[in-house]
Amino acid sequence: MSRRYDPERRQRIIDAALRVVGRAGIAGLSHRTVAAEADVPLGSTTYHFASLDELLIAALRQANEGFADVVRKSGALADPACDIAAELARITGEWLAGDRTGVELEYELYLAALRRPALRPVAAEWCGAVVEPLAERIDPVTARALAALLDGICLQVLLTDAVYDEEYARQALARLIPPAVG
Repeated sequence: MSRRYDPERRQRIIDAALRVVGRAGIAGLSHRTVAAEADVPLGSTTYHFASLDELLIAALRQANEGFADVVRKSGALADPACDIAAELARITGEWLAGDRTGVELEYELYLAALRRPALRPVAAEWCGAVVEPLAERIDPVTARALAALLDGICLQVLLTDAVYDEEYARQALARLIPPAVG
């Protein structure tokens, strides 16, 4: 089968990069490992992504769709009668209980921005994508504080193998939300 014209190749390379990072971490990512995973010639990975940072940026953008998408799709948050803290605690629990590899991958790519400055704008996009739907209900400073608290809770759960405590998360989140909004 000829793969000369392969309009899906770029996406297959991104998907392969996500699988490689999910399996071997960022340290295991190279053009060669991604090419093998995607079943494409090595030159295809370097054609579409001149550097590993370019490939990581594309992978991070795709992985960013995880938690931010869950927050965006929560119709309850748009309801003025919604208990924001309870809803955020609930959807965070559902997200953490879902595909653990995907959650870990999203955070690994997000935290890679610590050592790879090229990833920082994409990490900021991730934060913005979580804050944006919250800022429709509460002030932007509180929305950012809620996102930061959720980051901390999620990292603690992921790094310590602790069981997510929805009630603890609800109480902690509620402390940041002004009473007239919550």
